[in-house]
Amino acid sequence: MKQVLQNLKSGKTEVVEVPIPQIKKGNVLVQTAASLVSAGTERNLVSFAEKSLVGKAQSRPDLVKQVVDKARREGLLTTFESAMNRLDQPLSLGYSSCGTVVEAAADVLDFKPGDRVVCAGGGHAVHAEFGLIPQNLIAHLPDGVDFESGAFATMGSIALNGIRLANPQLGDKVAIIGMGLLGLITAQLVKANGCSVYGMDISPARVDFARKLGIQADTNETLLENYLPFTRGKGFDIILICADTPSDETVNFAAQIARDRAHVISLGVVGLHIERKGYYEKELFFQVARSSGPGRYDAAYEEQGHDYPIGYVRWTEGRNLQAFVDLLASAKIDMQALITHRFPIENAPRAYELITGKLQEPYLGVLLTYPQQTGQREQKVVFAVEKSASTPGHPLALGVIGAGNYANAVFLPAVKKIGSIRLAGVATSSGLSAQHIARKFGFSFASSSNQDILADESINVIAVLTRHQTHARFTMEALKNGKHVYCEKPLAINKTELDEVASYLNKPEHPYLSVGFNRRFAPMAQTLKGYFKDSVEPFFVNYRINAGFIPADHWLHDPAQGGGRLVGEACHFIDFVCFLTNSKPDQVRTVSLPDAGKYSRDNFQITIQFEDGSVGVVSYLSNGNKRFPKEYVEVFNGGKIGILNDFRTLELWDEHRTISRKSLLRQDKGHQASWKAFIDAIQANAAEPIPYEQLLLNSYTTLACNQSLVSGKAVKLAEFLAAD
Repeated sequence: MKQVLQNLKSGKTEVVEVPIPQIKKGNVLVQTAASLVSAGTERNLVSFAEKSLVGKAQSRPDLVKQVVDKARREGLLTTFESAMNRLDQPLSLGYSSCGTVVEAAADVLDFKPGDRVVCAGGGHAVHAEFGLIPQNLIAHLPDGVDFESGAFATMGSIALNGIRLANPQLGDKVAIIGMGLLGLITAQLVKANGCSVYGMDISPARVDFARKLGIQADTNETLLENYLPFTRGKGFDIILICADTPSDETVNFAAQIARDRAHVISLGVVGLHIERKGYYEKELFFQVARSSGPGRYDAAYEEQGHDYPIGYVRWTEGRNLQAFVDLLASAKIDMQALITHRFPIENAPRAYELITGKLQEPYLGVLLTYPQQTGQREQKVVFAVEKSASTPGHPLALGVIGAGNYANAVFLPAVKKIGSIRLAGVATSSGLSAQHIARKFGFSFASSSNQDILADESINVIAVLTRHQTHARFTMEALKNGKHVYCEKPLAINKTELDEVASYLNKPEHPYLSVGFNRRFAPMAQTLKGYFKDSVEPFFVNYRINAGFIPADHWLHDPAQGGGRLVGEACHFIDFVCFLTNSKPDQVRTVSLPDAGKYSRDNFQITIQFEDGSVGVVSYLSNGNKRFPKEYVEVFNGGKIGILNDFRTLELWDEHRTISRKSLLRQDKGHQASWKAFIDAIQANAAEPIPYEQLLLNSYTTLACNQSLVSGKAVKLAEFLAAD
């Protein structure tokens, strides 16, 4: 299918072929008929993308500070590569569309194939021939309403939410500042609510357009002369700000024309440095509207389909969508009059030339239109790839499932550097990131179906880079299909899954499996372990991780998706401690700080007691500061001390001398070496890079540590392994 993408690195807006998204729980697949181009949000995004690197830095000094701090911690080259990879990610444009349902997930009851619907949400209602839309972000489009008018529904729900916050009454006098698209839609809705409307804009052309639609409007100077007669000398009951300007003048101008204790609601993006005098003397109520209503930015509502009870939340994001299209059906508002331009999806870049001023034409409502085709929906896009001369000599072919930031910034660059494998295909459920990764790294195809990877007989190596809850499932499917598997950590997020993998690995013959416990392969880690190779005493290892804070609603905290930070991230450090001691864990205990309503059990300390008497301590902390280095390891044993600081410096101490190693320009956490060890083992039919006994035991140890975190009690590994 065709989709409009924005590249922040190059500034290019383009239409590309992308696999059609795969249906998933709680979603419907919609064939798009029309979508609305946002002259606010999208224009700002495209304008930012078109800036030079210097221009981007000047407009976002907050991000520059983060980059500088990261460079101090991790080195210039590491930081530069990370920043360029972030900029290189394709962004989906669009958030308001309209079309026909072609497929609905089994758990979606209110929508079925053939239903005409309006769609909302960035990343969902995008400019593409098909969109995968969560059930709370769609509404039925009445038969009498055309698709083009329905494409305005998200903008309409934004206007409705702002109006509802002001709680207008019949006969209220309402001023609307800004006669752009949002302001004109808002004005129509306010009139439909039985209020008297007065519009204002600094542009005489916009004022004239509003008047042609039957809306009384003036420039701000004229409004100041006329608003008192219009309001019978009282001032406006409600002022709705629909302008888009960084200036603070707009919000303070609203105070001039407001009555005593009026409501001022900001729907647009304006400067918010409020002068106290005007708001204090009239005791004005000021509020910023949060987009399209309750549910917006709530992952439980938008992504997981948990609706709010209507008795407690009457007007949610989804109900505002439905209310808007119902008003369209009643002919109380008119969107056709607002449409100035229509572009077929193939010509979408011209729409952005228009809204960014390159075409120098006046515009208002800008729509993209789509062909309505029937037939098989293709979930696979094939690329013409030039095969290097060395490729035919290597029998290995790689298929990748999942293509997030780790794949793009870390894993696939390492794969490209090592070579020795044909890049066959990439699959992600959305298809978008698969298309980007395939085109960037030279894979033969991209797909939105994982089965295109798992069932492809030419693919014999699979990398599982999805979210954590699918690691064990995809690993087992691939192994049973006779494919070697490199799974990003963790291998599993619960004991049932891990038991299944362990049972399979106990078979005498099977494909290779490795997990991305890359730190044990890092050059400095290898040197550190080699320094203690002749030791006969137990170890004491102290590993401190300044992990940084992530919000409570992040998917990693979700036990069903990420497994929590201990299982999802601390498994790295547990494996590394076990690697250094070279002994089997015997007992673990995890204690944590109180969450105090802010954290999510992600400030904890793990103590691991080993069979040979060694002790490992992992201190994982989210309450620190990201300006400080992330990882610090101390090893004490037999008169020797090793200190590894963030994989950039290594100090080895004994009674005679101190050996120091330092990497000035980059970190090396062993990603490349870990992948090379895996490929080398397959090609040489050698021993697995991480012995399976260690791989499984260290994974079980992680789960035991998590059980201790939950129970508050120490956990014996033997008892944990024996438990059902």
